[in-house]
Parts: sequence; C-alpha cells; structure tokens
Amino acid sequence: MSTRSMLGLFQQPEPAADAMDGLKEAGFELGSFDVLTGVPYPEGAFGEYVPQHRLFRFPAFGAIIGFTLAVFLTSVTQLAYPVVTGGKPILSLFAMLIIMYEMTMLSAVIASVFGIIFESRLPNMKPGIYDPRITEGWIGVVITFDDDSRVADAEGVFNRAGAVEIKHAS
Repeated sequence: MSTRSMLGLFQQPEPAADAMDGLKEAGFELGSFDVLTGVPYPEGAFGEYVPQHRLFRFPAFGAIIGFTLAVFLTSVTQLAYPVVTGGKPILSLFAMLIIMYEMTMLSAVIASVFGIIFESRLPNMKPGIYDPRITEGWIGVVITFDDDSRVADAEGVFNRAGAVEIKHAS
C-alpha cells in the first residue's frame, strides 16, 4: 500500500487552524496531519497533535552506563596495579570520584546527542511534500494517508477551510 501526502497552503493562521479542526472532525487519526510554518507559533496553536518525547531517558541511561563503566574501570585498574602507600586501602573512593563524575557526565552528554538525533527522526531519507512559500510566512497543513478513498475528504476539508492551493504528492 502506498502512502500519499497532501499539502494545503494558507496565508493566515485562522484558516489553517480551521483545517486542522476539520481534519479531526472528518475522522483522520491524530498524528497523520501536521502544520508546516516558518513563523514561530506557540506549540499547539493550531490544535495539532503534540507527540510525547522520550528524550529524558537517553541521558539517564547514558549516565548509568557511564557511572558503571567508571566504577569498573577505576576498581579494576587499582586492583590490577596495587600500590600500598602508608597502609591506606587499595580501592580509594576519593581517587575514583573525579573519574566517576567525568565518565558519568561524558556518557550522559553523548547519549543526549544520540537521543536528540533519534527523537528528531534524523536523517529523513524520505522528505515529504513542501512548498517554498512556507518560508515566506505561509502556513501548510500536511496530511498523510494510506487509503486513496480519503483524498476527496481531505480536499473537501481544505477547500471549506479556505486553502489558497492544494498540492498532491505520492
């Protein structure tokens, strides 16, 4: 089954918001349509579906892995090369603290970078439909669907909302 995309172009934000409401009322599932704009409108200004991100998990798991690796690395190093000085214990926590902190932070930062790339769905090998007028202040409402019978429904919603132009892509 092929995926089709449709882009409705609007010059004002109110008709674009009406199109988003119309798509919801027409029975299109949330997440199948989105707003494209070059203007920084507040999140949710058009009533779009805002997916919940899981970015906070990446630095947490990275920090746990880094801390575990640091404890293992410093413990094994001190046990492999035991230097007894003045009757002090072989495993010295104070000597391990700096390395544990640095490895924890390094792993959390690296995991955060990978998390940002993953959550942003980069790289996008299959870019969707786009119009250069969006960067000039126009607003695009994109809908993606698998069922070709819904094309007329989406076009009707865009026309009722006052779309200046409707573009199709497969």
